[in-house]
Amino acid sequence: MIPLPTSIKSKKVSDNNTIFEIESLYPGYGITLGNAIRRVLLSSLNGAAVTEVKIKNAPHEFATLPGVKEDILHILMNIKQLRFKLFTDDPQIATLKIKGEKEALGSDFECPADLKLANPGLHIATITDKNTELEIEIKIEKGVGYVFEDKEIKREVGVVGLDAIFTPIKKVNYVVENMRVGNRTDFDKISLEIETDGTITPEEAFAESLDILLAQFGFMAEQMGGIKAEAVKEEEVIEPKKKAVKKTTKKKEK
Repeated sequence: MIPLPTSIKSKKVSDNNTIFEIESLYPGYGITLGNAIRRVLLSSLNGAAVTEVKIKNAPHEFATLPGVKEDILHILMNIKQLRFKLFTDDPQIATLKIKGEKEALGSDFECPADLKLANPGLHIATITDKNTELEIEIKIEKGVGYVFEDKEIKREVGVVGLDAIFTPIKKVNYVVENMRVGNRTDFDKISLEIETDGTITPEEAFAESLDILLAQFGFMAEQMGGIKAEAVKEEEVIEPKKKAVKKTTKKKEK
């Protein structure tokens, strides 16, 4: 099969949403490649997420705070939606401290230099009493995919562990259509839509997914190269023995 000059075009829908058109693929390769890229995008990209939360005067996730409209469980669900970009492999701590009748937003968290919040307008809680203070401390870590809270970790009283959604991808969808290449009309075109959470661009996510696939195929190709080399060595050893047997048999017949 002769490789075709595949082309990739992009159409930006918004800052975090882009549609990529991959053209001139052999029949059947649209689904094969589209499914592989989609699975890698959803499962294998690095991201950052909140893994632990500590709220002052809240001993557990089922508690309530006087002067705060939402219960602790509701606040934790809001915190899980915070999306961070982490510039180091070490866990980072962000803190929120506010007082008075106001809405607590993601932007109220004080972040260290190695941490950047992608959705500062996210609602966290509503304080309904002017004398109420809300203090929250969150731990952000790097990871891949979706990770359940580790129940075996012993945490201090008041610290709540969270299931972490590390993937920076919010949505991936692809459609395969026929297109004309020369005189044939059965070649494939993939329309791949990628929406991210703002911590990475769709272009970066697409490129990273291709790098992951290439690395996997490259590793397998390298392993197969070793297997082929061993097979050739075995053939070189076996073949001379076969020839020697044939010559001996001819001498006996004479």
